Amino acid sequence: MEWSTSNNNKNKMTVINGSHFSNLEAFYKEASLLFLKDEDWKVGTLDGFDDILYGYEGEIIWKNARKSKQDLGFDLTKQFYENKIRQGKPFNVRLIQQKLDDLINGSGQTLFEILIEIIESHKNIKLFLE
Repeated sequence: MEWSTSNNNKNKMTVINGSHFSNLEAFYKEASLLFLKDEDWKVGTLDGFDDILYGYEGEIIWKNARKSKQDLGFDLTKQFYENKIRQGKPFNVRLIQQKLDDLINGSGQTLFEILIEIIESHKNIKLFLE
């Protein structure tokens, strides 16, 4: 999906409040409310979250980030990967199993860390964790 930039997304400040969600689906709902107010589609995947950040310029303040780090941490991430493996296609089960193994071995990323990495990959966004 191509994201079109509008003046509404330039030099903004958006607050993600970790007290508004405790799992990935609720995070997607929060992100949709914050970033897609006037759009007819909603975020439902990590790639979709990445997509909505294209064209956004400004600051994102993640309040209650410590809570989100815990909520979107090891346990939820493990469950996330196990669900994808159980579902199988269209997911690359071998790749997801490797990500799960890395997580269990302590070298993999949690969902929180993945979301942070996605935000930080956008050079026009400054992220602040509070």
